[in-house]
Amino acid sequence: MRTAAFLYPWDVVGDPDAAGRLAGLGIQQVTLASAYHSTRALTPRHPRHRIVTARHAAVLYPPDPARWAGRELRPYTQDWVSDPDPFGAAARALADAGLEVHTWVVLAHNSRLGAEHPATVVRNAYGDPYPWAPCIARPEVRDYLVDLAAEAAVRPGARGAELESCGWYGLAHLHAHDKIAGVPLSGAAQYLMSVCFCTVCAEGYAELGVPARRLRTAVVRALEPLWASGEAGPAMEVPPGPELVEGPWEREGEWAAVEALLGTELAGVLRTWRDRAARTLQRAAVRAVRDAAVDGFRVLLHADPAAHRCGANAGVDPADVLAHADGVVLPCTGGAAARAQVLAPFTGRTAEPACAAETATVAETVSAAGAASAAETATAARTVSAAEATVLAANFTVVSGMGGSPGTLAADATHAASLGAGELRLYHAGLASESDLAAVRDALRKIGDNSGKQPTY
Repeated sequence: MRTAAFLYPWDVVGDPDAAGRLAGLGIQQVTLASAYHSTRALTPRHPRHRIVTARHAAVLYPPDPARWAGRELRPYTQDWVSDPDPFGAAARALADAGLEVHTWVVLAHNSRLGAEHPATVVRNAYGDPYPWAPCIARPEVRDYLVDLAAEAAVRPGARGAELESCGWYGLAHLHAHDKIAGVPLSGAAQYLMSVCFCTVCAEGYAELGVPARRLRTAVVRALEPLWASGEAGPAMEVPPGPELVEGPWEREGEWAAVEALLGTELAGVLRTWRDRAARTLQRAAVRAVRDAAVDGFRVLLHADPAAHRCGANAGVDPADVLAHADGVVLPCTGGAAARAQVLAPFTGRTAEPACAAETATVAETVSAAGAASAAETATAARTVSAAEATVLAANFTVVSGMGGSPGTLAADATHAASLGAGELRLYHAGLASESDLAAVRDALRKIGDNSGKQPTY
């Protein structure tokens, strides 16, 4: 399977051995960050540093002054890498080592932008702003994100792009010194806490026939039992397991719980407005990248098959996204059931799990959820032929300290392939320890031995 590893430019810039070390893993591609959010990152092999602190969201190349002149919303530049064009420097080194470079562009996730332009962000039903989450329904935000996508994606030397957070962002956010876990939130509660009530969204709800005040009251009423005594009722129950936000439990059940809490009319208004905003951004961003790129430039979206979900893997409609993007990158870390839930809606395919012990779990999940609902099953069937001509990349965390399992990568990747995945993504080659990289190297060797020559496109 064609395999790419995620990487930051600072993993390469200043380390003359980095590119060759990555090529030795057995990967064919590096997905290199060109626009990224704030982070504190470990660089365990760099000869000059061990920690890089990216203080705010920034582009990792010199932005075009003409494109952004006179505009209120514009990308921020960085100063934590000494090279003025860290993406360009890293891309050249990686290409010299024989690796293909694609850009990694984070869009609707920018805390500094939200702090400096508070009118542009998601505001929940209580009026609380989410500075990290620009409201994608706002025209000025959408225009900014579309232009950012085009500029950050089509960098010199890049042959494709992967757009992360190309949709709604919400409550979930790895925030500094986070203190919001005191009341566990189900998928439905996460959604309700992520619904936006800014002025633009309020007008949108009214245009669909429901006053924003009525919607806000319904959302607050549905959430009140959580804050009062924890007696949330079955619609708000948190599924078992540690992954409260990105867990593999039934996506269908999340949306059914939202409908039970709000009623189908109000839930439908939210779904219509938010899905429309997400599709508009996704189509416009992909089109802008295509218009700026040469023929053959691939454009993928980091995605989740449940359209109501928020975050880095933005919720999409499988049929719609495959009609305009070249494919998707899907979160596949976790068990076989988790992989089945994210891949089946794009392919309509199911397969035996990688581990016999998980057979019953996968069978129950696919039988109960299928492509998540009767309606989504039909959608999945329609996407089978389209998916066969597009990229379905299974994204695996390979950093043990971040919940990854590099030791089972070969088996997990084989299972993902049986469900229709044609490529692999590895998160994250720069953050992984030596032992994790050794496990990745061994896994890719096994996969290559089993599948023959790596395909190209």
